[in-house]
Amino acid sequence: MVLLTGFAVVAIAAPIIAEPTHPETAYKMPWDGFKAEPQLPSDEHIFGTTQGQYDIFYGIVWGTRTAFKVGLIVTGTTVVIGLVVGSIAGYYGGWVDDVLMRITEIFMAFPFLLAALTMAAVIKSTYPQVQGIYVGMLALIIFAWMGYARLIRADIVSTKERDYVLAARTVGAGDVRILLKHILPNSFYPTLVVASMDIGSIVISFAALSFLGLGADEGYADWGQMISLARNWIPTLSSHWHIIVFPGGAIILFVLSRNLVGDALLEILDPRLRGQGI
Repeated sequence: MVLLTGFAVVAIAAPIIAEPTHPETAYKMPWDGFKAEPQLPSDEHIFGTTQGQYDIFYGIVWGTRTAFKVGLIVTGTTVVIGLVVGSIAGYYGGWVDDVLMRITEIFMAFPFLLAALTMAAVIKSTYPQVQGIYVGMLALIIFAWMGYARLIRADIVSTKERDYVLAARTVGAGDVRILLKHILPNSFYPTLVVASMDIGSIVISFAALSFLGLGADEGYADWGQMISLARNWIPTLSSHWHIIVFPGGAIILFVLSRNLVGDALLEILDPRLRGQGI
């Protein structure tokens, strides 16, 4: 929790920690000259520069905002999609369940990252005017909702026949009221835990898209995009270590913080795990 709080503080205080020259382009990393070779940390650039002389410290600070933005928006959107699909399939069952689950399984048949890469390439070529970060986010959303749909469906199937749900039907409660008031509040906790952990996975997946040129645009404050700028210098990492260590370390620590929060939520929400130190 402390680690995640630290990232949150950095994201909130980004305009103070690394003040942008032009607020309207705050996510654009400042660059210093046209040298191809990355520069080591110095008084002027405390984390050094990447290829193209983009300031790494600025990219790390504002990249924290990018990570939160991508993780929360993509995960939140996929949870909502999964919630709608899973709720309808689990509650009504029958042919509705069969159709929705077959569609879900079709999407799940595609390898997640490969499918997202292909979709991002299609969107980018079809709509070149769309900013790269939104292309990557949309591609991830399209192929990341299925797990939530299956999880929520399974919880609703096991919940909808319980006594308090049957009692609500007996007194004439409608389907929407039963779902929103009686079923979802008692079956949403596992999804919440999974979503908290998936934020880290989404950040890594988006970093992979950026690394391959299908996520954030060049110069955008994104950790994956910064690692992409290090590709040409991998043979000389012993003398250009900073271009991998700082953005790579930021990704590792951010994902670790999200996973620790997920474990904490699991322990809080599952009474069976309380006091076991899990």
